[in-house]
Amino acid sequence: MHVQDSHWSPASALAAGGMTMSAAGNGRDASRTTPLRVDAQRNLEHVLRAAREVFGELGYGAPMEDVARRARVGVGTVYRRFPSKDVLVRRIAEEETSRLTDQARAALGQEDEPWSALSRFLRTSVASGAGRLLPPQVLRVSVEDGAGGPRVPQQRTQPGTTELRLVPDQPVAVASVPAVGAEDDAGTSALLEVVGQLVDRARAAGELRADVSVSDVLLVIATAAPSLPDAAQQAAASARLLDILLEGLRSRPA
Repeated sequence: MHVQDSHWSPASALAAGGMTMSAAGNGRDASRTTPLRVDAQRNLEHVLRAAREVFGELGYGAPMEDVARRARVGVGTVYRRFPSKDVLVRRIAEEETSRLTDQARAALGQEDEPWSALSRFLRTSVASGAGRLLPPQVLRVSVEDGAGGPRVPQQRTQPGTTELRLVPDQPVAVASVPAVGAEDDAGTSALLEVVGQLVDRARAAGELRADVSVSDVLLVIATAAPSLPDAAQQAAASARLLDILLEGLRSRPA
């Protein structure tokens, strides 16, 4: 018996098999989507790691192209994740502030002796390379008379002394530093608060010089983190310099 097939066409066949083909297509799309999400996450991690390394070595003035080369991605990939360099700088600075705050809280919670807590925080922070990535607003300092002008609460010193203190409204000589936003202020305030507790405890115990302020402690972290091409030399130099700076912070018998 002859079966008439005059109405058959590729279009009608496609329509008849549409559900199966659509399902197959969706399956292929789904199989692609998950790896793409994984790749995107991996690229983000590479970019953040590279930015931390590049900014740590060259400062926040380093170009985005250097970050892209270190991450082994195109510069367009970096800009897709971070539409401007300011956004990337803020992300790295925010993460570093949070990391330092966590390290300070750990030292407070796990060390009973005030000096041990302060020195542990400094050693941990320097070893992590935090000093090369301290948010610029944290390092805005000015030498002024301790009795003049408003001070960060944690920076209590003897009246009339001269100290290095944080001055949030002063400009800082760091290239490509984004404007400080509310979130940055909150993160910085949390860091200053917990480091201030470390400083106050060590000072009250008579183990820290009376004229040492929170900004002095943060400057120690920045100073004791040199960037050297050899990792072993860098670690040795950091440890040696920190030992010297810690001795300078300690109080001496009258």
